[in-house]
Amino acid sequence: MADVTQFDGTLVADNHLDLRGTPCPINFVRTKLCLEKMAVGQVLEVWLDPGEPIEQVPDSLTMEGYQVKLLDDRTEFFALYVQR
Repeated sequence: MADVTQFDGTLVADNHLDLRGTPCPINFVRTKLCLEKMAVGQVLEVWLDPGEPIEQVPDSLTMEGYQVKLLDDRTEFFALYVQR
């Protein structure tokens, strides 16, 4: 499994997906499709809007077997770090 942290403890994403403005459930579908293309152990950083996207996508990914590593509130949006 890949190491998902740098020496200072911050998460390092192997790939990035900006889904701001994307409605549910399209944002979950796009996240899952991107994760399926990544190698096991890699980390995807996903930018999501507040509200329904951030309430639904992390739980849906967890139910699909992915590991949510961090949810970072960046005021205008959320950065979700999920490991395949």
